Amino acid sequence: MAIVEKSAFPRRKVCGEYISASNLALLDRLEIGDAWRVNAGPEIRRVGFFSGETCAAAPMPDAKYGPSAKDGFGRALGRDVLDALLLQAARTAGAEIFQPCRAVAIDWDGDMQKVFIQARGENSGDETTALRAPVIVAAHGSWEPGPLPSQLEKTSRPSDLLSFKAHFTGSTLAPDLMPLLAFPGGYGGMVLADHGRLSISCCIRREMLARLRRKHGSGHDGAESPMSAADVVFHHLMASCKGVSDALDEARLDGRWLAAGPIRPGIRACYEKDIFRVGNAAGESHPIIAEGISMALQSGWLLARELAGAPSGRAGREAAGRRYQAAWRGLFSTRVHAAAAIARMALGPGGPALMAAAVRNFPQTLTLGAHMSGKTRPVPGLT
Repeated sequence: MAIVEKSAFPRRKVCGEYISASNLALLDRLEIGDAWRVNAGPEIRRVGFFSGETCAAAPMPDAKYGPSAKDGFGRALGRDVLDALLLQAARTAGAEIFQPCRAVAIDWDGDMQKVFIQARGENSGDETTALRAPVIVAAHGSWEPGPLPSQLEKTSRPSDLLSFKAHFTGSTLAPDLMPLLAFPGGYGGMVLADHGRLSISCCIRREMLARLRRKHGSGHDGAESPMSAADVVFHHLMASCKGVSDALDEARLDGRWLAAGPIRPGIRACYEKDIFRVGNAAGESHPIIAEGISMALQSGWLLARELAGAPSGRAGREAAGRRYQAAWRGLFSTRVHAAAAIARMALGPGGPALMAAAVRNFPQTLTLGAHMSGKTRPVPGLT
């Protein structure tokens, strides 16, 4: 068993960092549940909505999927901490770690597959190492270009959603609140994570970002802003959402802004060309529902369950692939479609204002949205 990871851990990553309570039994099965409870931020007992002058909140539904009374609510943990915990758990279970490395090609070797990997870094050269395995699992996300059949071609469109994320310290956001942010041309979220860090992440249309950069330009026709793209996005957030400006008015940036994208929401093949896919490689919801980590963890669990009982050989893999895809769609398709509907509303003309009016009059829609996003749905085989 081997893990090929392109980055050296620990590392920060563009991610909302919230983990629903429904994952806690799975974290315990992976033997990192106790470490998660020690390190994660405060319980998120309220879901909120910040847009324009509107700042609303409603109860977060209680999942009650864990061994203790405190396990009914999700919490946030930085990816630099969470991913290091998961990698160490894999190493303890016997996995060989190749890091930082990238897979560059796959070939058949009898009934096994041969994966060629290259070390990354200035002094790594072009030397390749071959790994043989009966099963290949792609977990490279949705926007990672490359030569493997599971990797998507990276294209550029004006409607693309580009992602930004940063940590701040010294914020005044209520510790039990996770607000959805809706602003012209995009959406986002913020939550208190570990070590007093506030995690804020957002997606913005490429065309809106270009417009904002011209607006904040140096004054010449068509000139783009001398500010960085992240600074322009942050300025837009602060100007568009009173809740964000109130929470971060005296906060301090912890580290640098990160960017990624474009995101590619949608349901993809979970098994294709003899490669299994998990996480965003299998399918991705709009991050407006804050379920990316949950879907990554849970899809890995669904696949492991199917592979554990599958006969060896290609026929066994194909049967496991069909069962896994059915299980994946049964667990995740509703939240993917719900996220797409909410995102269309947020990104449409006048969308943030319409959402603000609805939330002001019916704040319970926030609780309903948390239910629809899967935050209370148990992971099959763990409860």
